[in-house]
Amino acid sequence: MLNVNNIEVIYDDVILVLKGLSLVVQEGQIVALLGANGAGKTTTLKAISGLLKVEEGEVTDGTIEFLGQRIDGREPEDIVRRGIFQVMEGRCVFENLTAHENLIAATRTRNNRKEIRERYETVFHYFPHLKARRNVLAGYLSGGEQQMLVIGRALMARTRLMMLDEPSLGLSPILVSEIFTIIQRLHEEQNMTMLLVEQNAHLALSIAEHGYVMENGKIVLDDSVDKLKENEDIKMFYLGLTEMGTKRSYRDSKFYKRRKRWLT
Repeated sequence: MLNVNNIEVIYDDVILVLKGLSLVVQEGQIVALLGANGAGKTTTLKAISGLLKVEEGEVTDGTIEFLGQRIDGREPEDIVRRGIFQVMEGRCVFENLTAHENLIAATRTRNNRKEIRERYETVFHYFPHLKARRNVLAGYLSGGEQQMLVIGRALMARTRLMMLDEPSLGLSPILVSEIFTIIQRLHEEQNMTMLLVEQNAHLALSIAEHGYVMENGKIVLDDSVDKLKENEDIKMFYLGLTEMGTKRSYRDSKFYKRRKRWLT
């Protein structure tokens, strides 16, 4: 479905952020994109969704194809019409609009009223709590409700590839569990293809089928989730487990930068 081929991204004409990045998302998959802060994960999503332009960013080399057609360089609204929707980090709701108005705003690229009504009901099927809050200003919703709302907007836009950027950010463990259960239901029941950026590697690898690991603007490792879970570096640096099974933070490992076995 999605083929990102050797792209480079530059900000402000001088700052090279992505350095020959490639990844593939097959239709019907959940693909996890892992990496520390600053690795370039959000930039990757924005390169795909066309949102780089609002931040003075640009894909300067390589190609991005969706369903066999190039989309790099296209306007964000055109990319949304094609079926790609980015659920932004930090939720980014329209605070002065109601939840209902936020959902309807996502249909700007659609004009089939029957389909819009059906999708509106689909949102409330997966997020019944949101239905009772639909006339509340989005700025007054809780963090969990706002996360439900932004995922609901993606459903309203008739999304074929949903890109989720840190959906667990700032939420309580109970809400995180609820949100990820719904994400998995959407994948299974709607055959929703997803590209998931998530700092919580345990969560990401619990629902994904394939994973990529980013460092410094590059993909340094990719494999099936089953194999990634058994990779000793993934265990130590992302799952916080040593060979003895004891917890350890990769940020505290002085040898982390020296021990680079990703490419071997």
